[in-house]
Amino acid sequence: MTRLAAEFWVQAYLTRLRLNDIPAFVVARGDDTAGAVLVKLNTLDGQARAFQRSFDLMTGARNWAILTEGDEPEVDAAIARQRGFDPDLWVIEVEDRAGRHLLDEPGLSD
Repeated sequence: MTRLAAEFWVQAYLTRLRLNDIPAFVVARGDDTAGAVLVKLNTLDGQARAFQRSFDLMTGARNWAILTEGDEPEVDAAIARQRGFDPDLWVIEVEDRAGRHLLDEPGLSD
């Protein structure tokens, strides 16, 4: 299976969010080709979730799983720890009171 370059995927994701009037921005820029991506969903009420790509070894499926959720400062601390382990990590912050992130849509979910 061919994987998209991280920067290409990030730009496509930001475009899809923009087309749905969902504000988002790059918090940390990772490696252009092989960097992993974390998506932080900020619901603007002091709460947040961080999503990461996961891989099901049994089925080979890729999907987005919650890395952490809760008070925004705690989520930010968890993301900072992940960046400490992986400096090539991209972090995208999505701001939406309704909790929309589009990661479950075709083309983004798999």
